[in-house]
Amino acid sequence: MTTTSSAANARPTLPPCAHQPKPYRGPSYEAVLAQRRQYVNPGIFLYYKRPIMVVEGAMQYVWDETGRRYLDAFGGIVTVSVGHCHPEVTHAATAQLSTIAHTTTIYLNPVLGDYAAALAAKMPGDLKCVYFVNSGSEANDLAMLMARLSTGNYDLIALRNGYHGGVASAMALTAHGTWKFNYPHAFGVHHALAPDTYRGPWGRNDPDAGRKYAGDIQDLIRTATPGKVAGFFAESIQGVGGVVVFPDGYLREAYRIVREAGGVCVADEVQAGFGRTGTHYWGFESQGVIPDIVTMAKSIGNGAPLAAVVTTPRIAQTLTSRIHFNTFGGNPVSCAIGKAVLDVIDRDGLQARALELGNHLLAGLRRLMDKHPAIGDVRGSGLMIGVELVKDRATKEPAKELTAQVFERVKELGALIGKGGLTGNILRITPPMCITRADVDFLLEVLDLALGEA
Repeated sequence: MTTTSSAANARPTLPPCAHQPKPYRGPSYEAVLAQRRQYVNPGIFLYYKRPIMVVEGAMQYVWDETGRRYLDAFGGIVTVSVGHCHPEVTHAATAQLSTIAHTTTIYLNPVLGDYAAALAAKMPGDLKCVYFVNSGSEANDLAMLMARLSTGNYDLIALRNGYHGGVASAMALTAHGTWKFNYPHAFGVHHALAPDTYRGPWGRNDPDAGRKYAGDIQDLIRTATPGKVAGFFAESIQGVGGVVVFPDGYLREAYRIVREAGGVCVADEVQAGFGRTGTHYWGFESQGVIPDIVTMAKSIGNGAPLAAVVTTPRIAQTLTSRIHFNTFGGNPVSCAIGKAVLDVIDRDGLQARALELGNHLLAGLRRLMDKHPAIGDVRGSGLMIGVELVKDRATKEPAKELTAQVFERVKELGALIGKGGLTGNILRITPPMCITRADVDFLLEVLDLALGEA
């Protein structure tokens, strides 16, 4: 691990960085905060007691208005995949922006088709038809429409503890009370038991846990639907829910049950996709399944507003029965960025990097678990990792207040992470995949110190 400063003032030190941020000459922190409070909807919340103002980024680091550098270990909520302001991605964006920024899909443009072909080449099986949209919520909304149209059925199955977006339709799929407004939205959506081997009835030592959890889907279809369903939605790893990794065989059995009931299977890869899990390019591949529809966003554009739904030609054909259009879906600037992101992931071996450094981080976190009793569980794959904090390992009572303290202290020490879980007691670590081993060691030191102090 990296060395600390002095014994009297032991503070982890960020690894060296060659990037020199530009002097910030914009409005003051106080002015920006006041403007935000006056003009921005208060439902758009801020992290931290004293919110951080990020004004510049380079690869895995961001800088505030004072010039202080932070390790971005949350990646803009699992969004920055190849690095802030990656030179190749930035060049692709500026080159396209200076050529033509908008055409819409009613005209031909080579950028859209080229990117669609490159993205389809990353998909297994018959998943070859791409529909570009602007966000994960929008992608899941479109997937709901496709599932219902292609099957002729209405009811949908999703998972408790899952998150699929904030628009009304995707809010119906979401099963976190903290993200659901008292507003009509859940028509025809039913939620099955979350396959959580830490908190659920069947743990990681049960080799049949996957089949047992999937059995709840069968019961739900029998009791809450007419016996036929339109589809089943599941994140490949539950992100907002606290990085819940499914037991082996779960999706295989779930998909079998749903398809027997006439439904299609939808993999939400908004957070787990694009090599982040390390072992596979897509999270669903770790379960040995091929979905009928895949939704994706976040890492797809490295921060650009870009998302997509990829499905089979048969399911895609259902949208031709009426006019369906997306003004900004397939925007040439966004598509140029998306294609550059694919190229960088492959060229720089970022999937392999995510696996190597993710394993190093997981091993370090498990050592911290031996040292800090507040760590109840460490889980994840690649660079999608969750650390669950509890008051007591036997009762697993969530340590929400402790999590908040650690979360704040980690920021003070120079790293940005996320929070998740129904009670907000899970630390989420999802950095850009360009991080280094020294960055990981720094983060481990920070977490060790923050947990020790708390």
